[in-house]
Amino acid sequence: MATSTLGRWTAGTFAAGAGAAIWGLTEAHAYTLRYRTILMDRNRLPQGSERSERLRVLHLSDIHLMSYQRKRLRWLASLASTQPDLVVFTGDQVASEKSLPLLMEALAPLAGTPGAFVYGSNDYYKPHAKNPFVYFKQKSPASHIKKRERELPWKEMTKDLESFGWVNMNNARSQITASGWPIELVGVDDPHIELDDYPVETSSSAQNGVLKLGLTHAPYTHILDQMAREGCAAVFAGHTHGGQVCVPGYGALVTNCDLDPKHASGLFQWPPAGEGVMHGDGIVPSGTEPRPTSWVNVSAGIGTSPTAPVRVACRPEAIVLDFQLV
Repeated sequence: MATSTLGRWTAGTFAAGAGAAIWGLTEAHAYTLRYRTILMDRNRLPQGSERSERLRVLHLSDIHLMSYQRKRLRWLASLASTQPDLVVFTGDQVASEKSLPLLMEALAPLAGTPGAFVYGSNDYYKPHAKNPFVYFKQKSPASHIKKRERELPWKEMTKDLESFGWVNMNNARSQITASGWPIELVGVDDPHIELDDYPVETSSSAQNGVLKLGLTHAPYTHILDQMAREGCAAVFAGHTHGGQVCVPGYGALVTNCDLDPKHASGLFQWPPAGEGVMHGDGIVPSGTEPRPTSWVNVSAGIGTSPTAPVRVACRPEAIVLDFQLV
């Protein structure tokens, strides 16, 4: 009797594990396009200039492309149909040397659209297998790259992205115009491997009446704090994979940084101002509040590391974020 019960328990456990694995492998390719909106007071922008009533931003992050992922490539190429005014790229785009030319081919329909990018650790170094339990312990300390890790062709990728007209925002500032909207950008290189060196704000970079946006791969809180203090209307980030393996009905367990798991993905206000403002639309802060806030858009990402190619209750995503004048 005991042997029979043990056998049923073992069979049930195996079936549950197999089902979860199939779910995870399937969901990792269930690509999803999400639409979000931030309402923006038109009086914050210079009067009299010609601009569209809406600025559409396409946010791409954590593609982790391998050369054999043809479905992912086709889906990436289709995103040009969203007709963005601005593309933001927040790192971890390739997972092998062979992936880069295929990625550029898929993104080619977006060439000429204004864009900006920052890098993550897996733009610089190939991913390698890790003990998954390390993510539960690694809350605040950044991850250190070991010398044995092989570099990816990030210099070539920089040249390719810049050939599209996109701006390299790794520890940099820039000013661009998209669809008539004056935009000031500030970005940092990957805080997760301690490459961030926050660029000093100067009188020439600080302008009133522009839309200020921040870019970072990993949404470490010290970066979000700095960008909020500076008056960024919105900050774009990735890295978390939305938790990647989430508990249905509960959500993410980890973020692989010091951000709380409840902020593992979505649109939320920073510094946090209460549950009611999370994952929804909102008025862009005016910058005159005693406690400045920014909207933060954390993407759950498009891919996964090739060493952990599953997602559970956390579909891969690209995000269309509209700034709508009111």
